[in-house]
Amino acid sequence: MTTATTTTTTSTNRVTRDFEKPLWRRILISRESAIVALLIIVTAYAVANVRGFGQPITLTYLLMDVAPILLIALPMTLIMITGEIDLSVGSMVGLASVITGAGVQAGMPFEVAALLALVVGVVGGAFNGFLVTVVGLPSLAVTIGTLALFRGIAIGTLGTTAVTDFPEAWTALAKAKIAGTTIPYIMVPFVILLVIFVIVLHFTPFGRGVYAIGLSKDAARFSGIHVERTKFILFVLAGVVSAFAGIYFTLRFGSARGDNATGLELQVIAAVVLGGVSVFGGRGQLYGVVAAVLLIGVLSSALRLANVTSDVISVVTGVLLVLSVVGASVLTWLQRTRRRPRRLPNVAASTAS
Repeated sequence: MTTATTTTTTSTNRVTRDFEKPLWRRILISRESAIVALLIIVTAYAVANVRGFGQPITLTYLLMDVAPILLIALPMTLIMITGEIDLSVGSMVGLASVITGAGVQAGMPFEVAALLALVVGVVGGAFNGFLVTVVGLPSLAVTIGTLALFRGIAIGTLGTTAVTDFPEAWTALAKAKIAGTTIPYIMVPFVILLVIFVIVLHFTPFGRGVYAIGLSKDAARFSGIHVERTKFILFVLAGVVSAFAGIYFTLRFGSARGDNATGLELQVIAAVVLGGVSVFGGRGQLYGVVAAVLLIGVLSSALRLANVTSDVISVVTGVLLVLSVVGASVLTWLQRTRRRPRRLPNVAASTAS
């Protein structure tokens, strides 16, 4: 008599996908690193082949152009990692610009008007956060509505007029460069904010909670993470940083208008997605987003110097974004296909009785 034996193989010690490879490989072989490499290649090509791109003044204006996008992309990255989105940031830039201009026009000191604009940014972000976290409305619908609301308030406040009478010291500072360099001063607050956001996202329990919410909101809640409070804070941060970008935008161009920064939210979201943040939440790194913003800025600057029209520049940016999203989806599918467990043959069926 022969006893049949059945062998079952199970994997009880499963490891998290993000940590199953060595650290160096996770850093170097990633979508974010690919964006950094592409930025280096495109920049080197532009310096070598586009007349005028290698001039120091080009770097200065490039950084001033992308500064509002760099600033707003920081809180937007965290919001999108949680699986939410904020489409109202461009309108908040315009509203903060108008509030600053209207305050100066009414006789306020510039500092007071700018502080009022920051308060409006906090209120606008809190309004978005309240509707999303307390009322429970989807962030896409909420921020589409507040996009129109904030823009309508901005245009209704100044109408078709523009305020251009700002203190020369402040407008000069917005365009000034750090002594001995070609880097504008606006990079100083950006670097400070970047360091703060990197520490918060990657080295604090709050940041780990942001990723956990994006991976599974319910699981995060059962793990003790304050999901609604976290999202509310992020929307407030997006509002106040957008307002700060609006103040800079006003000083940079010396004009406060209701239509300032129209469409800026699309550039921010395009850069965040291109930088490796998943549209479904739970994944993203700030260095990839910063590289993506600079990549879009380099492409736009180089194409403008090559006398390419703005419509073509928008098409190139859109194609790059679509390829990025499609490429990421294909790569994810290939990785899942490779990780599928192989079925072992049934030992019992092959055992002779």
